[in-house]
Amino acid sequence: MATSNLTRYTPSSPLGLFEPLRALEELLRDTGMEPFWPSTELAAGIRMDIQETEQAYQIRADMPGLKKEDIKVAVDGRQVSLSAQAEQGGQGEQGGMLWRERHTGQWQRSFTLPQEVDDSQAAARYEDGVLHLTLPKKAGTGGTRLTIQ
Repeated sequence: MATSNLTRYTPSSPLGLFEPLRALEELLRDTGMEPFWPSTELAAGIRMDIQETEQAYQIRADMPGLKKEDIKVAVDGRQVSLSAQAEQGGQGEQGGMLWRERHTGQWQRSFTLPQEVDDSQAAARYEDGVLHLTLPKKAGTGGTRLTIQ
């Protein structure tokens, strides 16, 4: 019995999450064809963690394979927008290409925080494919809790 044709079932795999375009995209790539729609890898967006402290929001966003010059961060009050443009090197060279999984394209993600950000104190750092943002909360914008009479 040959075990080379077995595939391990992973509940978090694309089929386990029922992502039909991703499954079709993988099938096309396995047969040497490129899909004609934007990649589901790009559609998945920027994955991130947001942690809140009393003073600030700490954000870690996975953005591997990019240069820091290709990443843009915009803060406007409570709204934060991340975007990046990835260029695939050697697009003119098709000779000898056996497998291609890296993509060119844009990633964008916007979200609203519970409290306004003091953008004058905000800091960003890109290290090992992870964008680290420190977004201090603006003083006095936490809202007011009313007592019902």
